[in-house]
This record gives sequence, C-alpha cells and structure tokens, in this order.
Amino acid sequence: MTWHGHDALPLRSRLSLALTAVAALLLCLIPWSGTAVAHGSVIDPASRNYGCWQRWGSDFQNPAMAQEDPMCWQAWQDNPNAMWNWNGLYRNGSAGNFQAVIPNGQLCSGGHTEGGRYNSLDTVGAWKTTNLNGNFTVQLYDQASHGADYFLVYVTRQGFDPTTEQLGWDDLQQVARTGSYAPSQNYSIPVSTSGLSGRHIVYTIWQASHMDQTYFLCSDVNFG
Repeated sequence: MTWHGHDALPLRSRLSLALTAVAALLLCLIPWSGTAVAHGSVIDPASRNYGCWQRWGSDFQNPAMAQEDPMCWQAWQDNPNAMWNWNGLYRNGSAGNFQAVIPNGQLCSGGHTEGGRYNSLDTVGAWKTTNLNGNFTVQLYDQASHGADYFLVYVTRQGFDPTTEQLGWDDLQQVARTGSYAPSQNYSIPVSTSGLSGRHIVYTIWQASHMDQTYFLCSDVNFG
C-alpha cells in the first residue's frame, strides 16, 4: 500500500510529533533565569536587577509596579531578561582597566554589556533603596562558585544625587578592597564609611577567579 499526505503517518507518530511541538512551544515561553549558566550578584544591599527580580519576579506583569516601583517597571518593560538573568551582569577581558571599557553613565550596565540587555539599569531615577548605617556588609551570592581574585567596593561621594545625575567614575570613592576569596557561594565584604547621609549608590566590582570575568553591580542605598 502506498501512503499519501498527512494520513501517511501512523496515529502514534502524529501524537508524538504534536507533543514535541507543544513541548517546544512551552520552552519558548519560559523566561530564562540564567541558572544554566549561573554566575552571581550582590544580594544585600540588593543590586538593581536582583532587587527588581526579588520584588517582582513572581508578578512582573502587574501594572501596579508602574506606580509602586517605577524604576523597576521601566527595567522590566525595557528587557525582562535583565532581571531573569540577574546573575549575568559581567564583562570578559577587562584586564583590570575598568574605566577604559566602561564609559561614564554606563557603570550600572557594565558598559552596555551583553548586547545592551542591562541598559535600563543606567536609567537615572529614584530606585528603591536599602537602609544602611556607616558600617555595613556587602553580601554577594556566587551561584557558580567562581571565587574572587578581589572585590572593590565604592560609594558615591556626598552631594551626588542618583535621582538626577548619571553615575560617573569621578562620583565614586573607594571604601573597600579585599584579597582573594576561595570558591564558595556566599561572600561577605565588610565596609566602613563615615560622613555619609541620604541616597547613595554602592558600586561593587567582583573580579572572578576562574577567568578574566568582572561583575559591575549597582546597589541603591540610604544612609540614615
């Protein structure tokens, strides 16, 4: 017997193809969180995209976000993958010359890294803040246990207004530099500051140990 057209496939084969197509469609609809190629971020005080994912990841299409958390709203609208991939904001091959590869105004996106995925993080405005005292600890979660050659922590100078000004290198003052950290999933970096009040940005640079891979992380804070 000669088979022609759609009826040429046995029922079992047609069902198998249909299930395969449905599975492929569902995979396309699942937002990628970056866990397959996991890296890390500052989780306290939360980096901008980690904070947006933490607050809204389970409800990111809620229009109430526009009023309650407008900076996160614009970030989700611009590119949801910046939040789903909260652990992937890094650059390779900087060779420690960070100011050469990241222009002023692009510090929070790592110099428009990852094809511009994180550009919304450079947007000036009233991002949600974490309240801090003068002495605090930066907590970083390293999902892939890369380890660290070092961490650099900066805080914006007193008088800089992150709600109206773009962040530039000259706006930062270094408050901590560490030695190396063995591979782990959780790192703590103690920081001591003085004379700071009001809104600031804590800027953390994480130089991973497994290769020349550097993370650039903006956390919005309020010193009481």
